Amino acid sequence: MSNVTEKKSLPSKIDLSKPRYDQSTYWGRVKHFIDITDPRTLFVSRKGLEEAKKLTNDYNSDKIRDVDPEKLWHAKKIIDSTIHPDTGEPVFLPFRMSSFVPTNLVVVAGMLMPNPSIGSIIFWQWTNQSINVAINYSNANKTIEMSLKETAIAYVSAVTTSCGLAVGLTQAVPRLKFLKPSIRGVLARLVPFVAVASAGTVNVYLMRMKEIRDGIDVYNDEGISLGKSKKAGASAVGQVAISRILTLAPVLTIPPLVLSQLEKTKLLKRNPRLSIPFNFGKKLLFY
Repeated sequence: MSNVTEKKSLPSKIDLSKPRYDQSTYWGRVKHFIDITDPRTLFVSRKGLEEAKKLTNDYNSDKIRDVDPEKLWHAKKIIDSTIHPDTGEPVFLPFRMSSFVPTNLVVVAGMLMPNPSIGSIIFWQWTNQSINVAINYSNANKTIEMSLKETAIAYVSAVTTSCGLAVGLTQAVPRLKFLKPSIRGVLARLVPFVAVASAGTVNVYLMRMKEIRDGIDVYNDEGISLGKSKKAGASAVGQVAISRILTLAPVLTIPPLVLSQLEKTKLLKRNPRLSIPFNFGKKLLFY
């Protein structure tokens, strides 16, 4: 009788091979994304990472069972946000997904500065695409490696697309004299979004073309590879491209439109330099 009671008291084992949150639901995916992009994981030391790995390994091998679930999930969070799932090695810190928010706060604020010079447009578009290529390369599916030549082509194409569109549209919008000045002003504010979204799509497809051409590994519920699937590769890359555009939309469209209205207020008319902290604050809010 006591053995039965003891077995009943044991907590059910947590499957650490799966995400903590249900990936079949929207909010489950949102919570998972928040976990892997949490900037606080950037401050975890090498020792902290090793301790997290030991805890999860010991738990998976049944060396320990009585573990606080929150502690276990936190350890998994550290591992998932630091270790590349294909290589088992830590991703270079500046290019981890958890670096995405702090890095892009600065870049997006730079891209959306009002009345930028041509030099400023080119610099911030180049910086943004350089970071994007580095993040894409560092976090890409490593079962299909890209050559240095393929990476270089993707990088140059993304930079050329973003800079070309940003500069071209910035110069073209003021020439649309048939539009009202207010409409031209709105279009000018949306130039960074069009440039970044277009270049981002080019970037993703070129950086991950091999996944479309050769396919990616597909696994069953037991984690056993069933072979490569071109359909799965195309679907994965397409979803990444769409998610990049949708992620960029609120950050690169709403803040500049809000700022264009704030600039009409007496406060910013008297103190135009205040647009800089206002601009940065809005990016922080939307990220």
